[in-house]
Amino acid sequence: MKKLLVVLLSIFCVFSLVGCGGSSNEEGTGDVESDVITIKLGCSGPLTGDAAVYGKAVENAAKLAVQEINDSDSKIKFDFKMEDDEADTEKAATAYSALYDWGMQVSLFTVTSGSGANVATLYDEDKIFALTPSGSSTALVYTDTTNYKGNFQMCFTDPNQGVASADYMKDKFADKKIAVIYKNDDVYSAGVYEKFDSQSKANGLNVVYVGSFTDDTSTDFSSQIQGAKDAGADLVYLPIYYQPASIILKQASDKDYAPIYFGIDGMDGILTLENFDTSLAEGVYLLTPFAADATDDATVHFVNAFENAYGEEPNQFAADAYDCVYAIKQALDNIGLDNIDPDNLYDAMIEQFTTMTFDGITGTSVTWAENGEVSKAPKAVVINNGVYVSAD
Repeated sequence: MKKLLVVLLSIFCVFSLVGCGGSSNEEGTGDVESDVITIKLGCSGPLTGDAAVYGKAVENAAKLAVQEINDSDSKIKFDFKMEDDEADTEKAATAYSALYDWGMQVSLFTVTSGSGANVATLYDEDKIFALTPSGSSTALVYTDTTNYKGNFQMCFTDPNQGVASADYMKDKFADKKIAVIYKNDDVYSAGVYEKFDSQSKANGLNVVYVGSFTDDTSTDFSSQIQGAKDAGADLVYLPIYYQPASIILKQASDKDYAPIYFGIDGMDGILTLENFDTSLAEGVYLLTPFAADATDDATVHFVNAFENAYGEEPNQFAADAYDCVYAIKQALDNIGLDNIDPDNLYDAMIEQFTTMTFDGITGTSVTWAENGEVSKAPKAVVINNGVYVSAD
């Protein structure tokens, strides 16, 4: 309760200090049309360490969206702050405390699933609405016993990625012999594999080999690669992050094993991995809601703006973060300046996200369930000549 009172007081201070800068009418009341409200938008993610490519993508895209909104005539403005949690659960809690003390009112939650799962209860207890761009584990939004009412996801959940992968393979690779290599001590990888396993059986896919690894065995994949090769697998499914995937691609190449590789969103970033031979990733498929080569006006604008600002093509994590900021803005616009206040902001945001439809660069007609999961159509991209292009 004490923490809640501190948040309410800090929010009240922010609301009382912004806006009301317009001319007054004869009755002396402020011109509502000229009022401006600034929302403190927080986030934590890995800005250093092995997973920094994800955190920096989210930070850069969020900053880009915030700058566009703040430079526009919107009455909703944002003050954005991101804390480095290094994709570490304990540091995620420290980052949350720093953002809480700063006066965070709405959040982009965390970038990675492990960090988010560790602080999900804090957001729930303190009633801070949170929309993660890339934390895909369901543990961020619900558990077997608890639904974190104000925790939402912009990315696909792990179960949805597993199901969608199996469905895509049924449509495009039904004749292939499939091997799977996943990380069994990682909530992200294991969660995707669990659903892929059940859906692949339902779809009649020919899975001929399943291999796993842990943190302690994440540098030598010779046994898994040999197992897949001996089983005759001509497609290898990698529901893992790009760092171990890059090692698998290199070690498989050294063994003259060249199957089709199919990854999920955690593989996005492999092309920017330092000292990685990107030619090894040619032909790799990724399941993603975003393709940078799409020709719709919104995607073209985002890609051009991101490249101009940061000198590189945005990945899916950047696209989801960009959409997060604009979805939050849409919800705030729907609530209306007159109705945004510390007492109803949390509940009002939940009401908006469980009823509104959002059109973004990672999907159109996007909706959210009451449990925080997003509903949007997945896409597949393939790496061709060192860039992501639509696979369809």
